[in-house]
Amino acid sequence: MYASADRPVTRVPLMLCVLLAGVLNLACQSPCAGGEFTLSQQSLTEIRQNYGEQALHRINLWQDMIKSSIDLDDMQKLAVTNEFFNRLTFVSDIDHWGKEDYWATPVQMLASNGGDCEDFSIAKYFTLRQMGIPAERMRLTYVKALELNQAHMVLTYYSTPDADPLVLDNLVTDIRTSSSRTDLLPVYSFNGSGLWLVKARGMDQHVGDPNRLSRWKEVIARISDEQFAVSR
Repeated sequence: MYASADRPVTRVPLMLCVLLAGVLNLACQSPCAGGEFTLSQQSLTEIRQNYGEQALHRINLWQDMIKSSIDLDDMQKLAVTNEFFNRLTFVSDIDHWGKEDYWATPVQMLASNGGDCEDFSIAKYFTLRQMGIPAERMRLTYVKALELNQAHMVLTYYSTPDADPLVLDNLVTDIRTSSSRTDLLPVYSFNGSGLWLVKARGMDQHVGDPNRLSRWKEVIARISDEQFAVSR
């Protein structure tokens, strides 16, 4: 569906990134309020002008998905969200944003039709928050992708605090338990309330506040600028 976008994934000028972050006015309710939010007409116009009709179509599909998924159970929400975002194109930050390390908001990722592993994970996290899944059940988790020998980020979901988490990944698209993902070596994880180091599987050590992560602070600020009003 997304491969047919009228504009291919290419480097996004930095000034356009700033413009997009400043003009998007995503007004929404609490994540538990049914996902009733809409983009302002100004925002829709900016998306259409800068990224084309297919970008606007992706944004509308995203909003519709959130609204229609509020009453699903957690597993269904995970599946719907994972499948939706994994249709987007993987592209490195330097090629896409012209920067070595840039964490995009969900709106920026959808409008530009692509992103890297951090962008996939962040988009899934905030979408599931909008669907009503509590922050304490999810973490953005940095891992080492052993087969690729490189750093990677996934979203993990905990049905209970001590559960074997489920992994939402853009490399392996089906949702699997962490223990079955022997190709991933967890390093640290975080959400809106905490930061954890992984000493061994199932033995996470809480080490502080997620605001120690500068990129997390930056993407939260940009989401706030977009008025994506969601509790972290």
